[in-house]
Amino acid sequence: MVCGGFICTKNALCALNILFILVSLLLVGVAAWGKWFDLVSSIQVVAGVIGVGVVLFLVALMGLCGALKHHQVLLFFYMMVLSAAFVLQFSISCACLSLNADQQNHLLEMGWNRSESTQSDVEKTLDCCGFSSFNANDSCPARCFSEPARTCDTCSDTIQSYAGEVLRFVGGLGLFFSFSEVLGVWLTHRFRNLKDPRSNPGAFL
Repeated sequence: MVCGGFICTKNALCALNILFILVSLLLVGVAAWGKWFDLVSSIQVVAGVIGVGVVLFLVALMGLCGALKHHQVLLFFYMMVLSAAFVLQFSISCACLSLNADQQNHLLEMGWNRSESTQSDVEKTLDCCGFSSFNANDSCPARCFSEPARTCDTCSDTIQSYAGEVLRFVGGLGLFFSFSEVLGVWLTHRFRNLKDPRSNPGAFL
């Protein structure tokens, strides 16, 4: 059987979905690890990462079952879900790569004001207090705040020094995985239209 035939396409589609399953388990594991060791106290962040991991796991499981059984309905819905995920992920990745410094600062401030637990995590991790300003009479979990001088940098300056690199990394990683989804759509479309050589010659696909 030459590469590109039924068996080769089936194996490639199965391997891609196994990769997606491993990525989903990694997402869930990292989120649980961060919560277990109290690296992230925000329930919303942990729940969001675990939710993405669970959805990715279910989609990959649907694709794997469809590939193993050559199930036309499962493969069709899998292809539609991957297409929608590609559009969404490609758009977000392009937005991450195109944000300027002012837009980054505005989005960071919006995220900062949304959750007090996230503020506490950032202040403790980056050793800073407040976003763009800080009152010395307020409380702050950063190490610098416990010193007598209490000369802490604002978190806006510290985050901005990393924000550009992080957004470029996230955008590049998102683009890479978005094209893996295009590969999944192409393999699924090709596999759905291939006939299983071991089936009844008169059967439909």
